[in-house]
Amino acid sequence: MSWSTPVQAGVESAVADALVAHLPGPALLAQPHGSDPVPMQVLEAGVSATYVGPRSADIAVILLDRTELIAAGGGGDRVRLGDVLRPALEAAAEQIGGGHLGEAADGVPASLFQSADAVVFDLIGEEGVAGWFAIALRTPAPPRSFRDVSSRLGRISTVQMTLSVEIGRAVVSVQELLDAQPGTVIELDRAVGSEADVFLNGRMIAHGEIVVVDRRFAVRVTEVLDIAESG
Repeated sequence: MSWSTPVQAGVESAVADALVAHLPGPALLAQPHGSDPVPMQVLEAGVSATYVGPRSADIAVILLDRTELIAAGGGGDRVRLGDVLRPALEAAAEQIGGGHLGEAADGVPASLFQSADAVVFDLIGEEGVAGWFAIALRTPAPPRSFRDVSSRLGRISTVQMTLSVEIGRAVVSVQELLDAQPGTVIELDRAVGSEADVFLNGRMIAHGEIVVVDRRFAVRVTEVLDIAESG
């Protein structure tokens, strides 16, 4: 199967460079993908994630030598490959800006490399190609009018969806994670009183402040994001 690679743009190159700069193990260089197809059998050994923001994207990384990754994960099954690669994926996603990176899942869908919108990079090490990185940016569709959307909600108005609230994040090393015990305190990246982010099925839709209602935590919405802004 022949997979085409669009002409790389500045954003894709910046994302790839940020990724390799934060990958554990030997230093790698991201270069535009050559003519040889990426072997389909390596897809299951990779990690993929979806980034949602003003500009959304599907991203994936495949590394042929996972020795350093297994070592970085403590050599056990407590830490997943996606957990080890997440700091690098988050550093890469920051180059897109203004959004949220979803869970890093095991395996890479072949459709990402087959997509005409995907830009693929070879990850080059001392001994040649050490893996691949792919990113497919998506420009959000223009927001629909409220009347256009509401007229179609009748059949799904009772469907339940998962709403979650994020009050902050923390970056910890694998060793700190392995050393965590009951009573361990992990500091988050937000100060007391900062706004929380509200997600609907993993998609950021609003900002709000944490309140207490009848002895239960709740969130008071302070800003609803535009459809185009939330991706």
